[in-house]
Amino acid sequence: MRLHINRRPRINRVKQAGAGFSLIELMISMTIGLVIMGAALSAYQGTATASRVAEAQSRMNEDAYAALELLSQQIRMAGANPKQANYALSTPRNPITNTFSLRGCGTAFSNLKASGGVTAATDVSKLSCPAVTSDAAQPHSLAVAYEADKFNTVPLSNGTPTDCVGTGLKSQMATVNKITSATSTAATAVTFYEADNRFYIDTPSGSSNPSLYCFGNGDKGTPQPMVENIEDLKFSYGVAQASGNDGVVAGYLSASQIETDASTVNLGSSSERWKRVVAVRICIVARSEANITNSNTSSQYLDCDGNLKTNTTDLRLRRAYFATVSLRNRLP
Repeated sequence: MRLHINRRPRINRVKQAGAGFSLIELMISMTIGLVIMGAALSAYQGTATASRVAEAQSRMNEDAYAALELLSQQIRMAGANPKQANYALSTPRNPITNTFSLRGCGTAFSNLKASGGVTAATDVSKLSCPAVTSDAAQPHSLAVAYEADKFNTVPLSNGTPTDCVGTGLKSQMATVNKITSATSTAATAVTFYEADNRFYIDTPSGSSNPSLYCFGNGDKGTPQPMVENIEDLKFSYGVAQASGNDGVVAGYLSASQIETDASTVNLGSSSERWKRVVAVRICIVARSEANITNSNTSSQYLDCDGNLKTNTTDLRLRRAYFATVSLRNRLP
């Protein structure tokens, strides 16, 4: 008897070496790869954007701090005129004759610096402030005067005091009564220095970045940018009560209000009105050096008056910074 065995043909189910993937497998692999790449790219972009924003905010904070520190230091010095120990009691503090130690304007002083045929005011009392419809319309300016010495300025190598841009000040001469003995005094010529520093916002030539400027009364008399990317500058002035000398702030006025407000006009001359100022509130608006945000909505900010602003010209970050400074030389 013959046995018949049904033999099925062998099928090799192992792929031969070098065989490729099927089209479906390739498409699935590419899809998974694209998803992973998209997630990685999105994470990178988010991290990079956050890093750029953080860096821009850090630089803005540094610029704002530098500007506020400079202005605060100068305002505290307003009217500095220390009584010298060897001056007779009849001598008024020191020979500084400037009637203004602090004076502001709701815009830039028209003769703050020499420009376009305009001669710069020789001292604070001769500054001219043009009429403005609103003190909030444009950056303000401020002038500060005080007796300078090698302790409250950065002196030159020969000890000469300097103005806000580091230029040596011109010495001045005056005659005062000095104590020569326990029972007598004598008229004596003395040398002194007076700083007259004026702050405002301007844009350097060949640049598009506004900066905080200072124009000093040193020998060269050349304005210099002090801190860049400062876009706006606002001051309000704490005015003491018309009577008494307690140094209590009765309210804050703008520069034009000090000149026109009834409570200060009744004091008499402009210099007498500004002498009632015992504190200054500073606001600056700093901006990022480059475009950072991705839309006008995300670049919105609150200005010095608390108004929401939407900038339509660029995508920079902006922020308002504040400080309030007491005029230590006017406090009782």
